[in-house]
Amino acid sequence: MNVTALSDRVLLNNYLSGDRSAISELIERHSRRVRGYIGMMVKDDDVADDIFQETFIKAVKVIDEGRYTDTGKFLSWVLRIAHNRVLDHFRREKSSRQVNEAEAGYDVIGTLRFAEPTTEDIMVHNELEQTIRNLIDLLPEEQQEVVRLRYYSKLSFQEIAEQTEVSINTALGRMRYALINLRRMIKEKNIVLN
Repeated sequence: MNVTALSDRVLLNNYLSGDRSAISELIERHSRRVRGYIGMMVKDDDVADDIFQETFIKAVKVIDEGRYTDTGKFLSWVLRIAHNRVLDHFRREKSSRQVNEAEAGYDVIGTLRFAEPTTEDIMVHNELEQTIRNLIDLLPEEQQEVVRLRYYSKLSFQEIAEQTEVSINTALGRMRYALINLRRMIKEKNIVLN
């Protein structure tokens, strides 16, 4: 059995049994990897420090509420929380960023992409999304799983490999075949993706 996973499990059990220092040791053990991942993604030390703190606050809260299921993959679980926090950061940054005319290079207000979508646009988009979901349902189960984890859960291929307990090459291969099969079905059914 993996010694690190066993040690993580022991520390978690000690923490849940009342040893408050055990969670500090567990966080310290994985802090470098988690902080490094966040820093690599956001490329800003102050933001990375904030997200790092948010990540472990969330992890401890979930553990305290009894919602964490120990599968021996504590680090993967924490990295997934960190990944979601990074995505939240980029979403907030994107929605709050103001674009001025000079950055855009032309009159922003006159462009179509800033106009509210029409009812027809929304209907076409929803119909196309449902068509794609229906096509995904026709894929072999392993391919469906990889597509959903990648595009709907926004997991990396490393995270997909860990969650599905396969090698990263297998996860990549399943995605490749899923995309080949989807393209084939789209062509056979004459679906227009615009």
